[in-house]
Amino acid sequence: MRKRTFTLVTLSLLGLLSSAQADKLDTVKKRGKLVCGVNDKLPGFGFLDSNGKYSGFDVDFCKAVSAAVFGDPSKVQYVPLTAAVRFTAAQSGEVDVVFRNTTYTSSRDGEVGMDFGPVTFYDGQAVMVMSKSPVKKITDLDGATICTNQGTTTEQNITDYFRLKKKQFKLLTFQDFDKVMAAFDQGRCDAVTTDASGLASRRAAAKDPSDYRILPETISKEPLTPFVAQGDSQWRDVISWVVYATLNAEEFKITQKNIDSFKTSTDPNIRRFLGLENNGAKGFGLSNDFAVEVIKAVGNYGEIYERNLGKKTKLNIPRGLNKLYTQGGLMYGVPFR
Repeated sequence: MRKRTFTLVTLSLLGLLSSAQADKLDTVKKRGKLVCGVNDKLPGFGFLDSNGKYSGFDVDFCKAVSAAVFGDPSKVQYVPLTAAVRFTAAQSGEVDVVFRNTTYTSSRDGEVGMDFGPVTFYDGQAVMVMSKSPVKKITDLDGATICTNQGTTTEQNITDYFRLKKKQFKLLTFQDFDKVMAAFDQGRCDAVTTDASGLASRRAAAKDPSDYRILPETISKEPLTPFVAQGDSQWRDVISWVVYATLNAEEFKITQKNIDSFKTSTDPNIRRFLGLENNGAKGFGLSNDFAVEVIKAVGNYGEIYERNLGKKTKLNIPRGLNKLYTQGGLMYGVPFR
C-alpha cells in the first residue's frame, strides 16, 4: 500500500511539474505576443534605429522566436534592459526571454538560476584606448584607471587579468555603457573594457571612430547566449531550436529567398527541417514547419550575421569563431531528426 501511495504521489508531482514547465509557452500564446528583453544602446546587436524601431542581431532572434510561435515576426514587445537588471527581469517574469549580449557562465547557470540557450555569438573581452594613447598592450595600463559597466563578467575578468600579471589598476564602474563612454571621453579613465564586439559597436557609432583603438589581446572567453528563467524545459527547448534552425538553414544553404525551392527536395534531412516529415517539434509545442517561418522571417544565421555585423555594416566584425563548423568555426546546428 505504501509503495502504491508513493507511486501515486510521485506521478502527481510529475504531472504538476510537467504542467508548470508548459506554462511559459502557453502564457505567450494566450497573450498573443512575445516579451523579449534586449539592449537598446548597442548598435549591431540591440538598438533603436533612425525610425525608432528596435534593430540588431539579438533583436532578429526575438523576431525569430515570434515567427516560430505565431508565424509572425512582428508579435514582439521589446523591453530594454541594463546589465544590472536583466536576470531579475527574467526571474520575475517581466520578460519571457532575454537576447542581450550575455555571457553563459557557471555562476549564472547555478547561483543566479538562469537556463541558457545555444551560443549565438562567440566573443572575448578586450580593452579600448584613445588612439593618441601611447598604450600598445594591456599591461602598459599598470596603475591606470579602467572603466566598465556594473553587473557584468568584465569586472571580474579584468581584475583577474591584472592579478595574474601582477599589475595594479583602478576600476571605475557605471550602470550602463553610455555613462562608461562618457567618462572615457571626459578623461576620467585611461581605457574601457567589455566584449570585443561591444567595443567595435561603440567605436563604429562614434562621431569619429578613428579616435579609438582596440588593443589586440583577448583576455577571456565570452560565449553570448539567450536565457530564460530556470525550471521551464519546454520553453528553453523552443528558444534553443529556433537558434538551431538558423544554423541548420545556413548549413543546408537555405536562405530567406530560396527556401520555397527546397520543398521538392528528396534529402530526408532537409525534408525534416522543413516539416515535410516528422521532426519532433510538436513535442516542444511548435508546429513541424516552424523552421520555415523562422527563415522566412529573418533568414539563416549567416544572413542575420551579415545584415547586422558583417562586411557591409559599420561594425564589419569578421565571423571568425562564428563561422559554421564546416568553415572552421564553432557554430553547429543540432540535427532535426
